[in-house]
Amino acid sequence: MLRRVVALLCLGFALSAAARGNWRDDSPDSSIAEANLPAEARTTLRLIDRGGPYPHRRDGVTFKNLEQRLPLKRRGYYREYTVPTPGSTDRGARRIIAGEQPAAMFYYTEDHYRSFRKIRR
Repeated sequence: MLRRVVALLCLGFALSAAARGNWRDDSPDSSIAEANLPAEARTTLRLIDRGGPYPHRRDGVTFKNLEQRLPLKRRGYYREYTVPTPGSTDRGARRIIAGEQPAAMFYYTEDHYRSFRKIRR
């Protein structure tokens, strides 16, 4: 009976993590080299390094990580920045999420927060 309970608990934790899309550093697509980012993303990184000025009013706002797809950190740890999308008339789907202040950890999403890749600098 105890084995069944433990097995069910383990299965529940695994399904819960999968449903939230929790970050895994060992997944094959979990990182991208800065040099392999689109040119617009590299420009955004340079702006972050300089502290701006940013082209969009919402650049630098707190990213709340509500879906918990990035490592769990205290509120206010993550900030989001727009990566311009050629041909888009709005902010588009691409973002860089920076962790810590000053920024020391960076994640790239090209699908509006559905997936993230840690940027290797």
